Amino acid sequence: MIGRLQGILVSRQPPWILVDVGGVGYELEAPMSTFYDLPEPGQPVTLCTHYAVKEDSVALYGFLLESERALFRAVQKVSGIGAKIALAILSSVSADDFARYVQGGDIAALTRIPGIGKKTAERMIVELRDRVDGLLGATAASAFAVLPKDPLGEASVALQSLGYKPNEIARLVKDASAPGDSAEDIIRKALKAALR
Repeated sequence: MIGRLQGILVSRQPPWILVDVGGVGYELEAPMSTFYDLPEPGQPVTLCTHYAVKEDSVALYGFLLESERALFRAVQKVSGIGAKIALAILSSVSADDFARYVQGGDIAALTRIPGIGKKTAERMIVELRDRVDGLLGATAASAFAVLPKDPLGEASVALQSLGYKPNEIARLVKDASAPGDSAEDIIRKALKAALR
């Protein structure tokens, strides 16, 4: 089983990522939550992976955060949910938000995720309610395990752990950052702007 890859990002074309690890190119499928935070091609990258073998195919999935991989694995234990819907969930909501929806029995929020109807949402709530406890709060811990070294990256990870969506984060960080700002400065200004 392949549990982690560390190498150079060669290309990223949703939903595919190509990573060169010692001269071997690994092609991985990844959710949009991972794509938003990937470095530029040519830069080093570390991914948590899930290796799936079926009768007619072999697939490798990549995630920047362990909490994303844990959610990807957990939702596939629900009958009728496969990798495609698991990726749709991660591309639509954070692991923390998903865990809150399941624990709160929020069928309306779950059915807003592409590919999930009312019956599937109800089944997920019943089958996952006890399993998502470990996912809640795991996002922040996993995010800081792979914390970027630059202030913009650190601020983006911090805002993600607070539940902001990737497009909101990009806008807030861009508007809040000035040359020489520390991550704390950017976060403080971004949160003030978000509360207006």
